[in-house]
Amino acid sequence: MTREDLAQLDREALIDLVLKQFEQMSKLQAEVEALRLKLEKNTKPPSNSSNSSQPPSRDQKSNLPEKRKRHRHGPPMGHTKYERQWVAQPDHIVEVKSQVCEHCQSALGQETQQLVDVNQITELPERQAEVIEVRQYKAVCPACGREQIGQPPAGLEMKRTFGVRLESTVVYYRQEQHMSYERTLATLHNLHGLEISQGGIDQIMQCAGRQALKHIAAIQSEIQHSAVVYCDETGSRVDGRTWWQWVFGSARAVLHIIRANRSVDVIRDVMAGHQSEVWVSDCYSVQLKAPTRTHQLCLAHQIRNLQALIDHYPKYAWPMEMQAVFRSAIHLHHQRDQLSSTQFQSQVQNLEDQCTQLLKCRLKRAQARILLRRYQKYKDSLFVFLHRNDLEPTNNFSERNLRPSVIHRKVIGCFRSGWGARTYAALASVIDTAALKGTPPFLAIQDLFGTPALPLSAGV
Repeated sequence: MTREDLAQLDREALIDLVLKQFEQMSKLQAEVEALRLKLEKNTKPPSNSSNSSQPPSRDQKSNLPEKRKRHRHGPPMGHTKYERQWVAQPDHIVEVKSQVCEHCQSALGQETQQLVDVNQITELPERQAEVIEVRQYKAVCPACGREQIGQPPAGLEMKRTFGVRLESTVVYYRQEQHMSYERTLATLHNLHGLEISQGGIDQIMQCAGRQALKHIAAIQSEIQHSAVVYCDETGSRVDGRTWWQWVFGSARAVLHIIRANRSVDVIRDVMAGHQSEVWVSDCYSVQLKAPTRTHQLCLAHQIRNLQALIDHYPKYAWPMEMQAVFRSAIHLHHQRDQLSSTQFQSQVQNLEDQCTQLLKCRLKRAQARILLRRYQKYKDSLFVFLHRNDLEPTNNFSERNLRPSVIHRKVIGCFRSGWGARTYAALASVIDTAALKGTPPFLAIQDLFGTPALPLSAGV
């Protein structure tokens, strides 16, 4: 369209033309912005475990160069040799003596033979499930005429179908080894010669869940009265819907809860009006609303966030300097026992001064400004662990306790019902709390069921 063509149009026609062109320009600008964002996204470094919360198992593994430097395998020079300790009292002793001379066939059974070598072999005995039949009798007292019914010992109760060790083994396979129903049935059949149904497994798991739930109140009370609480959450699938598994940890207890929501109500229900001195978590807004006097942000999360910025802008100085301060703080925490009080406090003050200077910077990058505003807002929550001896700089305690649940979710898939999720969380709470006291998982599970029936006591 030329200038002469426009001159021939009246006012209304010009207005319509301008509005139509404005609409076209708006659409084109939106398309350009979308393409720009798409191009910027494609130019960003890929997410990995070093710059995001992505697990290392999802990282893209690159091939090692063929002419790479080969490192020496094996222990370092001067490494103390490790050998299996010999058992002082072996269960069996096998005497291997020559009976006949291989040269002249003379009998050697009565000859004195000299010991030349000793070897110990550790082997698992063949363990088949044993069936114990309990016969209960009654008798009439000749003196008073009352009936007396014999009471079976612990582990042989009349209402019991499975023994304590069998029940503990099933729960151990399902809970700790993340075995499906099919694999649990196959393992029980192949290793123990036991035939059991899925309904029988569910019966055992429900019983374990009921026993574990009796301990939850005491575990929750420990969390409520702890000075330092570590908290984190991860996704969970229950009956085809997304739920959330929460973990609350302290020096004496670990509490797992699976709920349908991810709100602050979960934290309030657990704490029930109590307040901790320090709450260790990531920067999730719900965690920052926890009832506590002060927060300690997980520095591992902050280092990963800064690493993502470094990967995007490799020559950007501010994220590298801030990351170096966080790493130095963690290193200083691990050196606390090797430094005098004066040296330690001096280095703490030095790190805090460096952080203060970095937080005064004026940054042009939008992504960097987001992190800068976060650290300015939560400056008092960055180095709390340097002023307390009972605090860690990261939230790895919670993540370690959640890792088995993530594995369970990947292997099993999801919980079929709410009771399955509650049972898993209750058992995880009991097992992880017992682990803090040095109790192995199997023994922690066995304690829920009572005293094993085998070996049978004398007189039974």
